[in-house]
Amino acid sequence: MTQAPTTSPPRLANRVAIVTGAAQGIGETYARALAQAGATVVCADVLDASGVVGQITAQGGRAMFVHTDVSSRESVEKMVEATQQSFGRIDVLVNNAAIFGNLVLKPFEQIESAEWDKVMSVNVRGSFECARAVSHVMRRQRYGKIINIASGTVFKGTPLFLHYVTSKGAVVAMSRCLARELGKDNVCVNTLAPGLTLSANVSANPDWQGAIAAGIVASRSIQREQVPDDLTGTLIYLASADSDFVTGQVIVVDGGSVTH
Repeated sequence: MTQAPTTSPPRLANRVAIVTGAAQGIGETYARALAQAGATVVCADVLDASGVVGQITAQGGRAMFVHTDVSSRESVEKMVEATQQSFGRIDVLVNNAAIFGNLVLKPFEQIESAEWDKVMSVNVRGSFECARAVSHVMRRQRYGKIINIASGTVFKGTPLFLHYVTSKGAVVAMSRCLARELGKDNVCVNTLAPGLTLSANVSANPDWQGAIAAGIVASRSIQREQVPDDLTGTLIYLASADSDFVTGQVIVVDGGSVTH
């Protein structure tokens, strides 16, 4: 008599994951991928992410939208409180919310102070606010995964984009410090650094078309355009038990343009 094959539980079964900036683009892809891997997903965004939530639940997953401004401590703390009230725990935080796709390439002398501050408030302080807000939950659980999203531009010194590149360099530094502070409580903090990825906003921005995009593709070991789905395998690895002894690291996913 043959024995019926056993079915392994989904890789992220029983885990609760927060994804900031989940209403569109790469964040939406992250949210879908986490749900497909079995996680319950909280889609946090200043934009309406109810459509993403609806698509996840229609496919049998669990998800919730919480309107969140990551640059506001009060808003972030309310999002974390809502997550705990609904699902009882927080296992994964993906700090994805960032200002990028609509930025215009320009010499650094032409970047206005207000634009610089806006980029920093979302890209850097937003990640800080979210990490701080979930830290007490993860410390209490003695387990958690914080995945900060940086950029391959940090390792290239990409010109005409000083505020964005600087903000993502800060995210790398922040991740390393957080890994040291949270490690004793078994909380892993790592950085995922994508290359230029063809999200909807990037595809619509003329600054990232033509010769610039072609040059980026030509710099890669795998010479093709990068799409959001190229990032999900690494994301799931960092969110799963497979990376429980990995912390303080930066993984660049860009087809081999950056090697470090």
